[in-house]
Amino acid sequence: MKKKVLFLGASGLVGPYVTPGLEADYDLRLADVKPHPEGTPIEIVDVRSYEAVHEAARGMDAIANFTVVRGDPVLSFQVNTQGAWHVMKAAAAHGIRKVIQTGPQGVRHAYEPEFDIVDPPPVPDSGYYGCTKFLGAQICRIFARTYHIHTPYFVFAGLGASPKEPVLGKDFEVMRIFWEDLQHACRLALEIDAIPDYFQEFNMHSFDGHHKYRLEKAQRMLGYEPTQPWATYYRRTP
Repeated sequence: MKKKVLFLGASGLVGPYVTPGLEADYDLRLADVKPHPEGTPIEIVDVRSYEAVHEAARGMDAIANFTVVRGDPVLSFQVNTQGAWHVMKAAAAHGIRKVIQTGPQGVRHAYEPEFDIVDPPPVPDSGYYGCTKFLGAQICRIFARTYHIHTPYFVFAGLGASPKEPVLGKDFEVMRIFWEDLQHACRLALEIDAIPDYFQEFNMHSFDGHHKYRLEKAQRMLGYEPTQPWATYYRRTP
């Protein structure tokens, strides 16, 4: 029997590109506050409402929270911080033991000159997006460890389509992840039985060749590897 997964943010900037890689293996309950860009049926669920999240999570085996608001000072707090609280509170109430959360990396500005960075303390910037997501992550950490909810928290800095032909004139971007790899990471996170201490932040990107923000922890705990050696598309020719 397929696992039942509540996918919040199904109509956003990320959800429509991730769910196609999951729908064959999981029974997805797609939810958002706006219509899906491709007309896919979804349930209207507002993460700002605990009651709505609690009801949508009923009967689910896992929750994947891909909701986000960036620049608005009020909505960013309501979605990124309070929304994370509602998701984790609903998971605890229903006995759900797996939640996937996502957020922006909180280390690049502070550690940019460094190399071989695996798991440093995050240093969020002062923007609404970074601050509210940082607060949401701390809420997830507390709920995960208090209620034994295994919560992989993926951090990255850019998402998009993978290259289909050689890329000329530029290098691959630090901490950027392609859709195929994020789909793969979600599948791994949904299938793994447990993660240490119930909450872990994972660098999640498609290139480890820069030797900066390493994938070591995601490799060791999740078994993650990029689905292809994407750097080959960026090789310079003589």
